[in-house]
Amino acid sequence: MKKPGPPARFTDPEALADAIVRKVGRKIVLALPLGLGKANHVANALYQRAVADPWISLNIFTALTLEPPRAGSEIEKRFLGPINERLFGSYPGLLYAEALRDGTLPPNVEVNEFFMLAGRWLNVPQMQRHYIAANYTQALNYVLDRGANVVAQLVARKGMRYSIASNTDMTLDMLTAKKAGRADFLFVGQVNSELPFMEGEADLPSTAFTHILESEDTDFPLFAPPKEPVDFTDHAVGVHVARLVPDGGTLQIGIGSMADAVVHALILRHKNNIEFRKAVGNLSPHEGGHLGRFKVGLYGASEMLVDGFLELIRAGVLKRIGDGAVLHAGFFLGPKSFYKELRDMPKKERARIKMTAISYVNSLLVDEAKKRKARTDARFVNTAMMATLNGAVISDGLEDGRVVSGVGGQHDFVTQAFALDGARSIITLNATRHSKGETISNIVWNYGHTTVPRHLKDIIVTEYGVADLRGKTDRDTIAAMLNIADSRFQPELLAKAKASAKIEGDYEIPAAARSNTPERIEQALSAMKKSFPVFPFGTDFTAEEQILLPALAKLKAASGSRKDMLKLAWRGYSVELSREKEEALRRIGFDRPRGMKNIFYAALVRAALKDT
Repeated sequence: MKKPGPPARFTDPEALADAIVRKVGRKIVLALPLGLGKANHVANALYQRAVADPWISLNIFTALTLEPPRAGSEIEKRFLGPINERLFGSYPGLLYAEALRDGTLPPNVEVNEFFMLAGRWLNVPQMQRHYIAANYTQALNYVLDRGANVVAQLVARKGMRYSIASNTDMTLDMLTAKKAGRADFLFVGQVNSELPFMEGEADLPSTAFTHILESEDTDFPLFAPPKEPVDFTDHAVGVHVARLVPDGGTLQIGIGSMADAVVHALILRHKNNIEFRKAVGNLSPHEGGHLGRFKVGLYGASEMLVDGFLELIRAGVLKRIGDGAVLHAGFFLGPKSFYKELRDMPKKERARIKMTAISYVNSLLVDEAKKRKARTDARFVNTAMMATLNGAVISDGLEDGRVVSGVGGQHDFVTQAFALDGARSIITLNATRHSKGETISNIVWNYGHTTVPRHLKDIIVTEYGVADLRGKTDRDTIAAMLNIADSRFQPELLAKAKASAKIEGDYEIPAAARSNTPERIEQALSAMKKSFPVFPFGTDFTAEEQILLPALAKLKAASGSRKDMLKLAWRGYSVELSREKEEALRRIGFDRPRGMKNIFYAALVRAALKDT
């Protein structure tokens, strides 16, 4: 076999695109990594080639196309404008994404995603039509079946070595397939100076690549979403989950406010155990669980490396070695501080975090005995949108067929929880949501879409407690789910279960579960407010923006009700605000509104600020 030579090097993405077309021809199947690891300039250059030449066929296979948040209302525009400029102003947008949104994607270009940025593509028909439903572990076969002939990935460089740092997930498996003769593709790396250089399997020789793009003009700041605020509802979920995690166990978590709440509660349990036990007692006085400090510590096996894992390492919670590392992960994404910490971390410490193939993390196949030995007492924690009384979970789509996000690795980890001794799948969700001025239960009798079927039910957690469903009868499953539902919806849910004869006609919800209200959660944690901050791990939002966030959330929840909006505006005309809240109002330009429309908007924000 001919030894691979050095890669062709480019500073101009247009010249690189020409070279790729000369090599593979006019049928291009471009595989772009999920999330952070996309070679944006390469993707944009190839897209522009396809736009200019209708004889080129460009099929892009990817997942989690990253975009700055988009504003809906005028108020949101004023809030998000400076944030997007500050955090994403120099990030090069992906042209195919812009064309999808504008409805201008040419007929010779098709984009397939197997996981979408949550909620962002609901009303984009082309994205909805070309979505591919897949478990994370299945996606490799689908991209190989499509005949991917170009893989374009963001890489870090150290001398003549390159790291596929943020996305070993599918790339390592694709390189293995190429070596075995199952695939034949150009491997194109775009060097990024901000990308942390991860060693181990992510560290590749230059000969692994066919083409390298590197120049100051194509360097850019990594996409860095800011931390989400963590409210008392999230914190309550975090405390419940933290008492389900045994010392010496294994942990998988995702990204977002609920995952941050879980991490924070685990750290509180370890570093301020008295306060943690107090929170458990306030929220669920009759429940037990794992309440002690972490003497042995946890090991992480997670498809996603999030900054929360670094917090757990720093706190001394994540310290158990499993198969040579404290954490195995397949991809990463996080705030700017997260990337900086990885870059600045001593090599020896960074080596304890191993980026690896998704086939390793999300599956037990290959080296099964080794994985079983490492993944003791695993707790795989994932988030859902809704759950039914019989234990089915809805995480990725709506019953009208539209896709919200994707299955991703959720199903992989649920099935893994049933395959491993002592492992559990934990699904977290808020008991309610606010939409169009109404409060709606996220626990429902039934729903026309399912992500995790009821026969794989395990543990479901809301702010009101824990429902342990594994192996339970339908009747006992329903009873357990009613206990963690919001009490405003319990009577209706119970009536439906009785109407279907799934629970006895004289059944009553236990008294302890009949006070499941937001007020109870507020009462349980408000006295411990210092132990449950809104941003437990810092934030990129300014002080004024932090004040505005809950107010804007309140406005969004009320926005579907004209009556509620008018009530807010009426109150807002006369309320007085603190100096800090007046500064927040100034941040979005409503301190001295002019014109009837802006005066109305300012009144809305004033009322919302007063209430939060």
